[in-house]
Amino acid sequence: MASKAEPSSERDVVIVGAGPAGLTAALYLARYRREPLVLHDGKSRALRIPLTHNAPGFPEGIGGPDLIARMTRHAVQYGAELEEAEVVAIEPAPEGFLFRLGNGSTRLGRAVILATGVELNQVDLPEAVHEAAIRAGVLRYCPVCDGYEHTEKRIGVIGCDTNGAAEALFLRRYSRDVTLMPLNRPELSPAEALDLASAGVRLEAGALLALEPAADHIAVHLDSAASLAFDVVYPALGCRPRSELARRLGLSLTAGGCVTPDSVFDSRIAGVFAAGDLVEGLDQISVAMGHGAVAATRAHNWLREQEHATLRSKSRT
Repeated sequence: MASKAEPSSERDVVIVGAGPAGLTAALYLARYRREPLVLHDGKSRALRIPLTHNAPGFPEGIGGPDLIARMTRHAVQYGAELEEAEVVAIEPAPEGFLFRLGNGSTRLGRAVILATGVELNQVDLPEAVHEAAIRAGVLRYCPVCDGYEHTEKRIGVIGCDTNGAAEALFLRRYSRDVTLMPLNRPELSPAEALDLASAGVRLEAGALLALEPAADHIAVHLDSAASLAFDVVYPALGCRPRSELARRLGLSLTAGGCVTPDSVFDSRIAGVFAAGDLVEGLDQISVAMGHGAVAATRAHNWLREQEHATLRSKSRT
């Protein structure tokens, strides 16, 4: 949905990102009678969710595209505007911030909410095959989101470090048949190896040769074992926060590249707030929505403070 705003018009708040965090922030700001503009590149990770059962209020589950469409309609109903555009830079401006877009145009905002999310480190499959495997439910990336749906299934975890061990142990609560494949770089401490063995998690080492997704299972080929078959495989390969804009603005980042949790409340850069998976913590739709509500309220109150300061200054002249 394109914004009707002229490139030179200034908005109270510009939100970068149109996932659950950004759209919640837009809804709250619109209901605070602000003028929020959402700039996004159409790549919200939520759009790739085939069906989630973790979104409160949808007991039958809801697909990511449907959820985003509903949230977009909700925010727009109260006056928020969306524009699909890549934000390549955010710069301080006399009255706030200048947003430079990939098409060469600019937008202005008095405050900023960064909700740019993260990108997954994916297994090496052709895009069409990869997305088909996700839709079929044989390839998953979020044990917190989907572990329940794989109760007593054959679960494989691909990961070569502590993260892989942690996900395997987490998934062990759902199934007695969990296998961790640390590839050819097992970096498990003796304590982690003992925990895995005590929990009954099998280890299969070896370099990954290929993955073969099918409609109801996925085959894993390692160079050190015969082919293994699972009902679902969880790659525990981490993610890449989309934090370049945050870094350039001077926000504090964690060792993993996420924005620090306090940035939802106060990024220490006046007028800048953050929300969603970009923020270090639990990457969940409900958490992102909560971040969006908090960041929007903090931005609204920050703007009120600026407005009151301006009124006081004028009253003295």
